[in-house]
Amino acid sequence: MIHRFLMSLVRLHIKGISYSQTQNGAYALILSEEGGDRKLPIVIGAFEAQSIAIALEKEIKPPRPLTHDLFKNFSDRFDIVIKQVIIHKLVDGIFYSSIICERDHIEEVIDARTSDAIALALRFNAPIFTYKKILDKAGIYLKTPPKDKDTSGEQEAVIEELITGEDRETIKLVSEDYSKHTLKELKKQLDEAVAQENYEKAAAIRDEISKRK
Repeated sequence: MIHRFLMSLVRLHIKGISYSQTQNGAYALILSEEGGDRKLPIVIGAFEAQSIAIALEKEIKPPRPLTHDLFKNFSDRFDIVIKQVIIHKLVDGIFYSSIICERDHIEEVIDARTSDAIALALRFNAPIFTYKKILDKAGIYLKTPPKDKDTSGEQEAVIEELITGEDRETIKLVSEDYSKHTLKELKKQLDEAVAQENYEKAAAIRDEISKRK
């Protein structure tokens, strides 16, 4: 049934994760449409943001598997493959997603939170799609600035408005200021935080390292 609607699907790629400057634990996952300029921002929790960031950057190696890594290991053991993720519905600002799985050539569709679905899609190298009508409704244009103009402040304001305007459960992140540390110190602290499985602290340090690249 899903394949009949493939022509109306738009593939999405992860552009990045933006975090609120004013509210701890508030993140927006930015997806960009393939072959277009629109972005689809989705508000997610801190844990999911960390899990997605770990899968994206490959810089943080958890000594024990996170929940999404455990699911991947479980699926591999029983020959279950995630073929694709589809963001199929938007109701009252909440995105609903389906995970398309396959085992023994039998396809199954499983409902999932969008943040979980994307965290798993990354681990299975599975494509992410949404319907054109959803992108038409919720997609926004984040302008690419010319070389002589910096519009990063405008883009941050758009994301900040999105984040603060949503109702969500959040997890407070470590509020320590890492801007005063050297890059060498940050990398050492990152390794220590990962070894201690303090992923909230590791994510905050990782963000500071990313700012300096």
